[in-house]
Amino acid sequence: MEAEPPECPVCMQIYDDVSAIPRVLSCGHTTCEVCLKQLPRPFTNTIRCTICTLLVKFPNSPSSLPKNIDLLHFSSVLQHRHPIKEKNVISPSSPPKIGEYPSVIFTSTLKSWSFELYRTWKKWILPKDCIVIENVSLDHDCGVVDGKVFKSFESDHMIGCALRGKENVSLIKVGIFVEREEDSMFFKSSYESRIMTVLCGMKEAERSGLGIILNATHRVSNVGKAYGFWYNEDDKCVYVVWEKLSSPDLMECVLKKKEDEMERLSAEEIIFLGMVGMETCEILSCLHLKELIIGFLSLSCFSFSDFGHVHLDLSEVLSTGRRVNLAVGSSCRDLNNSSKNDLLDLNFVFISPEMLLKLVVKEGFELDPQISRYEVGSASDVWCVACLLVWVIVGSSFVEDVKSFSNVVFSAIKDEKDSDFSGLYTRWVEKVVALLEGRLGLTYATLQKILCRCLGFEPGNRPVITELWKCLRELVIEPKFDMGLSSKQEIKKENLGHSVVLGDVCLIVEESVKDTGDEDDVEPRVERDVIDGISRGNVKCVEMKGHLDCVTGLAIGGGFLFSSSYDKIVHVWSLHDYSLVHSFKGHEHRVTSVVFVDGEQPMCISGDNEGIICIWEASYPFPEEPIKKLYENKDWRYSGIHAMAISGNEYLYTGSGDKLVKAWSLQDYSVSCAMSGHKSVVSCLNVCGGVLYSGSWDGSVRLWSLSDHSPLAVLEQDNMGKVVPVLCLSSDHDLLLVGHENGTIRVWCNDVLVKTIDTHKGAVFSVSKTGKLLFSGGWDKTISVEEISGDIDEMDVTSLGSIVCNSTITALMYRHGKLFVGQADRTIKVYHGV
Repeated sequence: MEAEPPECPVCMQIYDDVSAIPRVLSCGHTTCEVCLKQLPRPFTNTIRCTICTLLVKFPNSPSSLPKNIDLLHFSSVLQHRHPIKEKNVISPSSPPKIGEYPSVIFTSTLKSWSFELYRTWKKWILPKDCIVIENVSLDHDCGVVDGKVFKSFESDHMIGCALRGKENVSLIKVGIFVEREEDSMFFKSSYESRIMTVLCGMKEAERSGLGIILNATHRVSNVGKAYGFWYNEDDKCVYVVWEKLSSPDLMECVLKKKEDEMERLSAEEIIFLGMVGMETCEILSCLHLKELIIGFLSLSCFSFSDFGHVHLDLSEVLSTGRRVNLAVGSSCRDLNNSSKNDLLDLNFVFISPEMLLKLVVKEGFELDPQISRYEVGSASDVWCVACLLVWVIVGSSFVEDVKSFSNVVFSAIKDEKDSDFSGLYTRWVEKVVALLEGRLGLTYATLQKILCRCLGFEPGNRPVITELWKCLRELVIEPKFDMGLSSKQEIKKENLGHSVVLGDVCLIVEESVKDTGDEDDVEPRVERDVIDGISRGNVKCVEMKGHLDCVTGLAIGGGFLFSSSYDKIVHVWSLHDYSLVHSFKGHEHRVTSVVFVDGEQPMCISGDNEGIICIWEASYPFPEEPIKKLYENKDWRYSGIHAMAISGNEYLYTGSGDKLVKAWSLQDYSVSCAMSGHKSVVSCLNVCGGVLYSGSWDGSVRLWSLSDHSPLAVLEQDNMGKVVPVLCLSSDHDLLLVGHENGTIRVWCNDVLVKTIDTHKGAVFSVSKTGKLLFSGGWDKTISVEEISGDIDEMDVTSLGSIVCNSTITALMYRHGKLFVGQADRTIKVYHGV
């Protein structure tokens, strides 16, 4: 096999002395000069080697780096010996393809809902303490309750209107969060996670329909507003919170005018009818533009605003839609009970013919395809508006005729006969025409004619809603005086959209319990990854007891768990059965930190608060005495070792009370370097990607190069002159997570603060990031589980839940699919999925 000329590992160009000059970095690897100019520089005068990924010193001009003369000579010889074929290369100067160079790479997701779904719905999630349920309404069976705003809330990123304190609201149930008690013993899903779980569990069509309804409430005037989703801890239900209208509804106003149904309407009543009908048409027309179809109407769905304008209550529309579904289903299941066929008893609900037939077919009845072929669309709402207007004009006799017609329809369905529905309907319309003639006379023949057209059986023969609106407007303003209405106004065509009643949102939410079968047939549970257990709500815990004081540190290696404690002992535990295998007893003071070195000779290293470092052989059988004891120099400032970290088999790093970070050689156990810069105790250390991170009580995090221990950057946030000590660190790729004493966790990327998370009520003593998951614990005795989603420019942190412990969490780490937790009450807990 013949050798090929050497090429740049980035752009794949063959090295030459003109366009791809090979330059040697301080780590010994070579990259072409063009690529070195365009590679990102996370810190000043540094660059990350594309081969070994170490951060190395880099001059302002790459031309000052030495050329790799040997590679140039070798490349020249091979190019003259064999002509090079053309090949496609990607250079840093060429634009990357979409998705080719992601800024941060995450592993597989934990939860069932995606980041895109969360980003779509997060703006609708209300705070958990903003609503209280006052009383159960009469519509409780339909998932409707009354509530009150307990705490005012206003957010720039939330779509919903601002909530005002003590405001009355309506709550409509949209889902139930089911969680078995035995599975929630340890892990408790967060408030936000429970709402997202319910939304994710919906069918796509149901979720889409709900989105159309919610968005329409804020894009259409004179429509009751939806504030967002709220989870009730008492009944485990997710509700949509709606504006509750306190003004009188349309039914009350109309019924006051029905003292004498035989008397013809006066001119003032006709104008009132025209104004109400016109504003109703305007609201429905705007909803149609938002692809929202109702298909039924009731006077209880309307009210008057403070300025006397018609207002549509969409929350009442949804609750009425659920009652319609219940009534139709009940009527279809028990057709012999005629009392259940009177759908209009539901607050005078008028259901369009095509809507009623669709609901009947939805219950499993087969009808003549010629009759049930009509789709529910905007013409369905035209029919409903016409029915409301006719009822206002004619009175209760119209309602009785509609009831009689619906009973005839259900009787025909029960007898399973091929009834002439269109014929029945035509005879019913003829009765309506006679009633209108008696009430309106010849003066309002135009109104009578268009109302009869609106009541046509075929939706295609009905006028569009703008045509009905124009006729009603002429009742209020004579056309010759109407300067605002164009004679060439465009009539909008029939359109279809999402139907409220036919959608799954109007189905009654019921809790379904899966049949678990015979307990004897259930397979025994096995240990699973704790991440899988959290996603399914099945988390179990194993306790390990043996320490006599607070656990301070955890380390895993060689099939064992090593734990340090204030009891001056380092315990060794088996990861197979969690039994205590051995105890290292060499310290005379509190052990504050422990690490594991994986090499030819595995070692466990522990440090105490008097500056003594014990190095133990970490292989079975375990020795009684340490291999080596190291001693730090002490002065009046000294308060012991607070943190330790390992860089392969080369260095042990210690953070101490003397404000220094020391590098100890693991070859001769001497202090190779002492890094200064912190102004207080160095409380935590972390090594990742060629960088040593050190956190301090001075509130800063300093970055040091592992190659020469030189300083790279200082990360600190201005806190109005107040120092917030750093207590723990965790790093993953380019992300650095910093836990602070005030309960916040700050997320940094390439020395830029991208997110601040208010997670805990009290100091954060430990953080651990695994893939997208962030585990953290501290003073509040709670392990918080959060997911980091998105990229650096649009990062979201979602609380998935928490694990409540009985003591302060002092150390935690995720390894081998398990979460290991050290507590102040001397116990170690291991959480795993089942």
